[in-house]
Amino acid sequence: MSDGTPREVTVWDPLVRLFHWSLVSAMAIVWLDEDGEILHRVAGYAALGLVGFRLIWGLIGPRHARFIDFLQPPGFALRYLIAEFQGRGRRYLGHNPAGGIMVVVLMALIAATAVTGWMSVTDAFFGDYSVIEAHKILSNVLLGCIGLHLAGVAFASLRHGENLVRAMVTGRKRG
Repeated sequence: MSDGTPREVTVWDPLVRLFHWSLVSAMAIVWLDEDGEILHRVAGYAALGLVGFRLIWGLIGPRHARFIDFLQPPGFALRYLIAEFQGRGRRYLGHNPAGGIMVVVLMALIAATAVTGWMSVTDAFFGDYSVIEAHKILSNVLLGCIGLHLAGVAFASLRHGENLVRAMVTGRKRG
C-alpha cells in the first residue's frame, strides 16, 4: 500500500559520491592555493589520481557509474538540451546526455591541467612558457566548464523538481 510518497532509489554508489566530493575538494584547494607550491601540487596530483580511479570505475562499477550507461553522441546531447529548454526533455535516473558529456569533458580537462602542471616542474619543461601558458588556459577553461556544470545541475534540479546536490550526497533519487 502506497502512501503517495514517491519512493527513492539508490543511483550513485558510495565510490562515485566519494570520488565526486573528493574531486570537488581537490579542485577547491587547487584554486584557493593557486600561487602555492606543495598544497597546490598535491591537490592537483590527487585530482589526477581521482580521474584515473573514475576511468576504471566507469568500466567496472555499478550500472549508473558506467560510461556505457550515460555516454551518448554529442548530437543526442544537443537534442536533449534543446528539448529541455523547450520544457519537454525527459528526466533521467542517472546522468542525462548533457551531464554525461560534461563528466568526460571535466575529467579530460582535469587530467590535461594536472599533466601540464606536472610538466612545468620537470627538468625537461621547467621554464617552458608554452607549457605554463597551456596550464593556465586549461585551468581557465576548466573553471568555465565547472561553472557550466553547476548551472546545469541547478537548471535540471529546478526543471525536474529534484535536488541533484542532495542526490550526490545521499546517493538516492526519486524513483
